[in-house]
Amino acid sequence: MTAAPTEPLQIPAILLAGGKASRMGGGDKCLRLLAGRPLLNHVIQRLKPQVREMVINANGDFSRFAKFGLAVVPDEVGGQPGPLAGILAGLDWAAVQRPGLECILSVSTDCPFLPLDLVARLKEALQGGAQIAIAASNGRPHPVIGLWRVALRKDLRRALGLENLRKVEAFCDRHRTKTVNFPGVVNLPGGAADPFFNANTPEDMALAESLLKAPIGG
Repeated sequence: MTAAPTEPLQIPAILLAGGKASRMGGGDKCLRLLAGRPLLNHVIQRLKPQVREMVINANGDFSRFAKFGLAVVPDEVGGQPGPLAGILAGLDWAAVQRPGLECILSVSTDCPFLPLDLVARLKEALQGGAQIAIAASNGRPHPVIGLWRVALRKDLRRALGLENLRKVEAFCDRHRTKTVNFPGVVNLPGGAADPFFNANTPEDMALAESLLKAPIGG
């Protein structure tokens, strides 16, 4: 058996769970059940072989995430301004808790089918001097899913606090960003899906459920 690469395991991940989930009716989208387990469990399972450790970004009462056994860090910027605030929380956590690490992975917690080579390929993309590497599939970028150099945290804090910047793409456009294209299909028991499929609505959750279950007689 070929040993898994060790370098990606030095990269921590920030799991972005601070959204409002308005299209899902509110609450913590990542705690909704998918195939009998919280959606967050599926994300953790896909990432666990790839990263050094994981930290959850969320606001409010942290005790609701206690069963996952992961540290939880809140947004420093008030008003739930979006994923950039969660990415900043991850960068600040890494700078203080894991000094010396160069980068951190960010992922949304509504993507249960993430590629198993996500970290390795994003890390490779940073080797040419890029500051950010983001994932893409089927001609569509997924800027929330990316690798960020910790040194960006001062620029990001300024952009969020002083400039009221909210769009991830806008921040990426200001820095040396590499887009990494992944195969557009991941094969699942119940069919094929985009590896960055995200469950935003109850209908999406129903589709994800069907993809994880093989059809009877199939």
